[in-house]
Amino acid sequence: MKRVLLICCALLVAYTASAQWKPVEGRIMTKWAEEINPDNVLAEYPRPQMVRSAWQNLNGMWNYAIAPCGNKPEVWDGEILVPFAVESSLSGVGKRVGKDNELWYSRTFTVPAAWSKQNVLLHFGAVDWKADVWVNGVSVGSHTGGYAAFSFDITSALKKGENELLVRVWDPTTDGYQPRGKQHNNPHGIWYTPVTGIWQTVWLEPVAESHIAAVKTTPKLDNSCFSVKAEVAGAKSGDLIAVTILDNGKVVAEGKSSPCSAAEIYVSNPELWTPENPHLYDMKVELLRGGKVVDSVESYTAMRKFSIGADKDGIMRMMLNNKPIFHFGPLDQGWWPDGLYTAPSDEALLYDIEKTKEFGYNMIRKHVKVEPSRWYYHCDRLGMIVWQDMPSGDNTPQWQMHNYFDGAELVRSQESEDNFRREWKEIIDLLYSHPSIGVWVPFNEAWGQFKTAEIVEWTKAYDPSRLVNPASGGNHYQVGDILDTHHYPHPKLTLVDSRRATVLGEYGGIGYVVKEHLWEPDRNWGYITFNSPKQVTDQYEAYAEKLKVLIQAAFTAAVYTQTTDVEVEVNGLMTYDRKVIKVEADRIRKINQEICHSLDEK
Repeated sequence: MKRVLLICCALLVAYTASAQWKPVEGRIMTKWAEEINPDNVLAEYPRPQMVRSAWQNLNGMWNYAIAPCGNKPEVWDGEILVPFAVESSLSGVGKRVGKDNELWYSRTFTVPAAWSKQNVLLHFGAVDWKADVWVNGVSVGSHTGGYAAFSFDITSALKKGENELLVRVWDPTTDGYQPRGKQHNNPHGIWYTPVTGIWQTVWLEPVAESHIAAVKTTPKLDNSCFSVKAEVAGAKSGDLIAVTILDNGKVVAEGKSSPCSAAEIYVSNPELWTPENPHLYDMKVELLRGGKVVDSVESYTAMRKFSIGADKDGIMRMMLNNKPIFHFGPLDQGWWPDGLYTAPSDEALLYDIEKTKEFGYNMIRKHVKVEPSRWYYHCDRLGMIVWQDMPSGDNTPQWQMHNYFDGAELVRSQESEDNFRREWKEIIDLLYSHPSIGVWVPFNEAWGQFKTAEIVEWTKAYDPSRLVNPASGGNHYQVGDILDTHHYPHPKLTLVDSRRATVLGEYGGIGYVVKEHLWEPDRNWGYITFNSPKQVTDQYEAYAEKLKVLIQAAFTAAVYTQTTDVEVEVNGLMTYDRKVIKVEADRIRKINQEICHSLDEK
């Protein structure tokens, strides 16, 4: 009877929380936002390349307060739905924070009894920007950076029964130097609403005292092998890492290494990953001690190679698996009218990628934002090449897009420079093992661009398995693998590099206002504007014909602006709420497929 009463009380509390939460009104919403259950938000395991079966999701209703910097709140302002930023509709709050205030969070949790003999990790998918964390009043750690995951071992701070989790966040956005992408304290034009606080899943996970902390996988196509290195927390002398590669449940290769080195695992006649055949191998990584399994994670990988090389006419082309390929896809900013940085569900996160695939593209440029790991997982399994931008920040120097730069580069403060390097490394570490990522993009245009040659050299040395696009549409130097110019609205070849791949990093921006699906009904813009899907598609086709000619001359990739409308920009293939496709999809697909296959070897 007591157990039944406790269950009823728990259900009542959950129902009360659900009944009290509602999105902030006044903005358009996606269909997925309309289906949100605050008791079961983003319930999927958030880290597909390091899966453990036991975990506890901490998404849901938390207490929150906004208080002046340096002042701990004495009372809570109300409840917030985590992991949606406080400025978003789906948070249930919809308030700004600013540089003079801090955002505080609090909730309680209970550690399952089955975890009693294990260490407990507290994971944050991402918090923008500087986070300090306490458990039961004990400081367990801090993290600075708005886009990378981080975790703390909170075992020593735990107690039996209910535990209190407290988080403090400070985020100056455009009043600071930090990477922030398109966020702006004064949203206008191409600059959008600030995103402050927790914006990805928070979860608990039990692990052994010695456990696998990270797995770094590098496919080496020319040698038919995978290099797999596991980082181990609490490693001891004699420990071994065992790696098993499986294909449809069948073991195809195995290898072992010490925790401080990489296992080289050879696969006979590997099946290659391509956009048309995104073949993935399952992978198991185990920590062995004295022949016994101490820890184990499930993962996956793929065999593929990104490079550049000359075609039969001597033009430098992007290569996939040693064959020329034309990378073609949309500029994808990853914003949502209801969740801002955070998609309302995993289904929503997947939707944009699926539509991009249906439109006939083979690539996505993820623009000055980093997504949750599940977004890259979907790209991996659907066969979508990703160009990954570093989120921009700090100030913009002189901009010379259509010539090699001969001006003075931005000089950042030492603090700003150090932070950029730290966050860029964290992002690369986070995403390194995703097979879909083919290009790193340290800078967009000239936004915060500094020490370009040095940053590119470091990036290329840190990850030689991928291409580096120094500055998409930015100030150009003869470094890295790619020369990338932007030209709106129509494609145009303004600068060519005979030793690197020449690409059109942005063009298009065809606008179309769809009433009832607008962020602001009376303030919208596109580079050019039309009034129907047919008109938009006709113009898109006209640009495609120009692009085809330029492909034969030099271009080996192009990025069309953009996947969806974003706030007051109405130049998306879809409306911001994803409820209207703004182009004739069948025509677009045919055009795009012709472009994607324009460099195929006959």
